[in-house]
Amino acid sequence: MARLFGTDGVRGKANSELTPELAYRMGRAATIYFGEHSEGRPHILIGRDTRISGEMLQAALVAGICSAGGHAILADVIPTPAVAYLARKLHAVAGIVISASHNPFHDNGIKFFGGNGYKLPDKVEDEIEQIVRDIEENKNFNRPTGEEIGKIERRRNLIEDYISFVMNTTSERFDGMRIVLDCANGAAYKAMPTVLERLGAEVILIGDKPNGININDCCGSTHMENLRLEVLRNHADIGIAHDGDADRCLCIDEVGNVIDGDHIMIICAKLMMDVDALPDKTVVTTVMSNIGFRQALDELGLESEITAVGDRYVLENMLANNHRLGGEQSGHIIFSDYSTTGDGLITALQVLTAMKKFNAKSSELNGLMTTYPQVLINVRVKDRERCQNAESVKIAIAEGETELGKNGRILVRPSGTEQLIRVMAEGPDRNQLNRICNKIAAEVEKIDNA
Repeated sequence: MARLFGTDGVRGKANSELTPELAYRMGRAATIYFGEHSEGRPHILIGRDTRISGEMLQAALVAGICSAGGHAILADVIPTPAVAYLARKLHAVAGIVISASHNPFHDNGIKFFGGNGYKLPDKVEDEIEQIVRDIEENKNFNRPTGEEIGKIERRRNLIEDYISFVMNTTSERFDGMRIVLDCANGAAYKAMPTVLERLGAEVILIGDKPNGININDCCGSTHMENLRLEVLRNHADIGIAHDGDADRCLCIDEVGNVIDGDHIMIICAKLMMDVDALPDKTVVTTVMSNIGFRQALDELGLESEITAVGDRYVLENMLANNHRLGGEQSGHIIFSDYSTTGDGLITALQVLTAMKKFNAKSSELNGLMTTYPQVLINVRVKDRERCQNAESVKIAIAEGETELGKNGRILVRPSGTEQLIRVMAEGPDRNQLNRICNKIAAEVEKIDNA
């Protein structure tokens, strides 16, 4: 039987793969699990993004929580990192986020944070998953009645607590800065404009009118062309893009170039070095980081730790080794001094802070790192494991690695959240990379269709 939890919670097409019935069982199972590991009625915080299916899944989760005697605290639409922060602040036993991050609106997801603000370890997810399956098989669990039935508390003012927390992560003001902000029609559409305006910036908004079906639709950190055009048209100092649940941040500099997660980490590492906030002189990143990232770290006199793809693996390394900064090329950046998870709002403020501290344009900071050409092809497949492990795919990869030699690298891996095989190659010649990636991708498709 396939594992219910993926690399970032449970995801699927809303009302088809991720059903209200499943959400109910997950809410009930989480309350049973945390109820056994806490005193009194377990309090569980729930936040969501702007997807049309969010309220439906929230209602089902709440029914499951209350049926097991839990206390559901509803924060309404709020960024994912806000749930991690508020779970700690409110002394909840857990936080739940209803979101599929950067995925299209028809998908949704449910992921958990512990009361400490960290994503749950695999072991805990496995225990909750077993309870979900036991509920599905009608195994007996206590059903409270009377006054023991759970309660619902609506706390839509909690976003203000999070806004104040985010603002306190910088000592700078941004008066005189013109910023284009793309909220992806997602969870940041209320919080981030408020943060920037209160810190004095002139804010030009796009992607700030969610209607339930336009989240991540040609906007946000996965579709940055409109942001680029608005930055150039408005002669802005920088453009900021979040994804649907606002745990990511990517930027556009004032001349229209993308500032990806690798560049952001270099900028933030330089800032932290300048204020003596990076004593370990190490940045944690994943195998997806560009070759130029390592070169830029060398120039700053810094080291890197390399993990598997996924912010949870970056965080595991940071916690195990007491590192302060880590992240992914995709824009998940973790500042352990401030947050227990990737926070797109905090990330954006750190980039703006660096611009102020160094009195530098965004393009100047972007130039701290040179990006080598990188080609990524996503191949949609039915069976990720079969395609990745096929001998003919391995042969195609080996041939590409031989051709690139020491001047590049190839990474072929399954997506942790979608039915995709990601084929990536990196090196000095884009045409060569395209040819190599297309050859490997064609082999993956051939195996999948066999």
